[in-house]
Amino acid sequence: MAEGLRVAVLGLGRMGSVHARNLLELERETGACRLAALVDPDEARARRFAREHGCEAMVLRSLGELAQAGICEGAVIATPTEMHREHAERLIAAGYRVLLEKPLTGTIEADEAFAAALDRDYPRAVMLGFQRRFDAPLRHAKELLEKGCIGRVFKIFSALEDSGPPPDGYRSSGLLADMSVHNVDEILWLTGCTPKAAVAIGSRVYGHRVSTCAEDFDDALLLMWFEQDLVAQVQVSRNHVSGYRVETVVFGEEGQIHVGRFDQRPTDVVVEAYGRRKDKEPIAYYTFSMAEERADGPEFLDRFGPAYRAEIYAFVECCRERRPFPVTHVDGLRAQRVIEAGMRRLITAEGAGLQV
Repeated sequence: MAEGLRVAVLGLGRMGSVHARNLLELERETGACRLAALVDPDEARARRFAREHGCEAMVLRSLGELAQAGICEGAVIATPTEMHREHAERLIAAGYRVLLEKPLTGTIEADEAFAAALDRDYPRAVMLGFQRRFDAPLRHAKELLEKGCIGRVFKIFSALEDSGPPPDGYRSSGLLADMSVHNVDEILWLTGCTPKAAVAIGSRVYGHRVSTCAEDFDDALLLMWFEQDLVAQVQVSRNHVSGYRVETVVFGEEGQIHVGRFDQRPTDVVVEAYGRRKDKEPIAYYTFSMAEERADGPEFLDRFGPAYRAEIYAFVECCRERRPFPVTHVDGLRAQRVIEAGMRRLITAEGAGLQV
């Protein structure tokens, strides 16, 4: 495809706006794509976005209008989770390839059914929005792992903590399903392994008191056990009031790799690898400088802004070159199966009483 890929964005909320801005940036820098349509039931919001960003995209109110217009080959779907399957299937049937924000559908049963339908009819149609796979610090850590610089890996710790609850009106399928799915996919991607067992621990300690978002927990842990003496620990929270925290530590028999640490400067991300205590110098030490994002944007852009841009670039190039996507619905389903296994063995305060 020589000309720019014509792309529509469905849903101009937090993530839809991020993707639309990144598409506009790619359009203006390279001409590889064209933001051709903005679709949102709130027409005023879509027109405001177009006006503020000097965008000439067609503004539509419904998916039906987009499907009938026939003006695009690709679409980014950032609508509410419960609409993901309906919107994706209608566009795929009309010939679109889509970048779908996670999670797939919001329930494991619906995920299974949607994934089975895609496997049967359109196995190459969906790219799932796991931006961590395009994050330069995490990709560097994966390269260090693959070089064997810390020996056999036996433990991974991954934390994702927001400074506050989701915005008013946000609809969540549950803290672990909605939030830790990023951490779980990261761990499966880094290790290339699937766990054999998982258990979840959930708490409501603060964030639920100051939010209109109905969510099962505001703090949670997910523990995973793999074959060959490997464990993983995920920690997610809406209660890290000092600021957005993203941190990954990989422990090996010959050292450890540390990606990021909280210091209220999320645009400076350090990847450091250390050997045994006797070693005088680090195996690797590199600071990735993330570009400053808009002050009024969501806090996660300070950390993952470049990753979201790399993600949309990959989507456009795969569509233009008719290549398979690097991350698909299969990866989304795999991560949710792990979370569901943990939720089946959920521990809460009520179920873990202690007699003293």
